[in-house]
Amino acid sequence: MSDCIFCKIAAKEIPSQLVYEDERVIAINDIQPAAPVHILVIPKKHSANIMEIAADDQGIAGYVMEVIPQIAAQAGLAEEGFRVVVNTKEIGGQTVPHIHWHLLGGRNMKWPPG
Repeated sequence: MSDCIFCKIAAKEIPSQLVYEDERVIAINDIQPAAPVHILVIPKKHSANIMEIAADDQGIAGYVMEVIPQIAAQAGLAEEGFRVVVNTKEIGGQTVPHIHWHLLGGRNMKWPPG
């Protein structure tokens, strides 16, 4: 999508603090972190949210779950633990209409989250 900020970041049109990249996803540091470590894991292929993942890309969620442990280990979170969040639509807390996973760590997480 030409107006999607995450698509522009994935295409290297907008600079970011890249922490991981492969052929299917990028991971960047969040510009407004909610924890000492706050990384966004973003599929390169655009889907607005988890409800709109295309039928031909249903495996992306599983793939992201495969790479998150690697990203968490690289960020030093594997031993102490971390939280993974997917917000969906405005009421669910999603502020950018491109599916992405939040990887949060570096502090004790509370429940309920808010």
